Amino acid sequence: MKDNNAFNEMMVHLPLCTHKEASNVLIIGTTNEDMRNQTAKHNKTSNIEFGDLSLLTSKNEKIIDVIILTDVKIDELLLANIERILKNDGLIAFASKAFSRDEDQLFADLKLVGTKFWIAMPFKFGHNTSIIASKRYHPTADINLQRADLLDGLDYYSAEIHNASFVFPAAEFRALTGIAKR
Repeated sequence: MKDNNAFNEMMVHLPLCTHKEASNVLIIGTTNEDMRNQTAKHNKTSNIEFGDLSLLTSKNEKIIDVIILTDVKIDELLLANIERILKNDGLIAFASKAFSRDEDQLFADLKLVGTKFWIAMPFKFGHNTSIIASKRYHPTADINLQRADLLDGLDYYSAEIHNASFVFPAAEFRALTGIAKR
C-alpha cells in the first residue's frame, strides 16, 4: 500500500466529502494507522468498517453508501459483489494506474466500472491515480464544501485539491473523453 499522507487523505476524504450522507462505509484492503486516523475524522457521521474481501460477502443487500478499496484490484466478480451491497446512490473509490504508466489499465478500469455507475472519473494526486465511480453524486459538482473545509489536521487534502485532482493535461483529457463518464 502507498504509505503516505496524500494517498490516505485523498482515498478517505474525496469519496466521503462527495457522498451527501455516507452512513455506512467499508474500507477493504491494507490500511495503516494514518488511514484509520483519517477515517476517524468522519466517525460522527459515518460507521466505518475495515476488512478484507470477505467483508463484501458478509453484508446484506443495498446497505453500504461508500466502499474504498485501498490495494484491491477490481474485476467483474468484485464489482458484482459491490453492486449487490451498495445503495442506489452509493459510490466507490479505488487505486488504478496512471495514464502515463499504463493507460490501457486505466481505460479498462474506467470501462469496467462505467458499466455499473453513472459517473466514473479518474483523479490524480502526487504520483497516484485513482478512480471514483458513483451512482448519483458527482465528485466536483456535489462536493460537500462544509464538510471538506472543516476537516482539521490535514497535510494534503483540501476542497481545492479535491477539485483540482480531476484536472488532466489536454492530451490525457482528450484520450479519456468517451471513456471516463463525467
